[in-house]
Amino acid sequence: MPNLDRIRLRPVLPADLPRVFDMQSDPEANRMAAVIPRTREAFDAHWAKVQTDPATSPRVILVDGEIVGLVACFPRDGGTHVGHWVDRAWWGQGIASRALELLLQEFPTRPLTATAATSNLASLRVLQKNGLVVVRVHHAPADERHPECEEAVLVLA
Repeated sequence: MPNLDRIRLRPVLPADLPRVFDMQSDPEANRMAAVIPRTREAFDAHWAKVQTDPATSPRVILVDGEIVGLVACFPRDGGTHVGHWVDRAWWGQGIASRALELLLQEFPTRPLTATAATSNLASLRVLQKNGLVVVRVHHAPADERHPECEEAVLVLA
């Protein structure tokens, strides 16, 4: 388990994108997160937009310089959302919680919103450890990125 002081965030660089693509392609991680992975073409198009959008603030999560995940603030539905993704090899070590804590220190915008499938207990714990509170649970219909699921909406005021 890494010492949480060895976790750092930095802006995503173009050279990081192959590693980010590999992480988002993991079938088990996608099942747990209730996410449909992007094709390479869709991934590249998404990141072309992200990298030119000043309202989006993606950060890679580094442990001793190794990319182990991603955390971001981004606009959605008229508000600011947060999200996180950690490589499965690094699950259960407090990395997502610490990375989100660092992101929240860097970006003091409030309120912040996050969503997570109610079946994704690990992500719900990460969000709640960082002060986000479940304000609503609803049925989320399927779309191009998500299968149909029950989804929690959390807010940090």
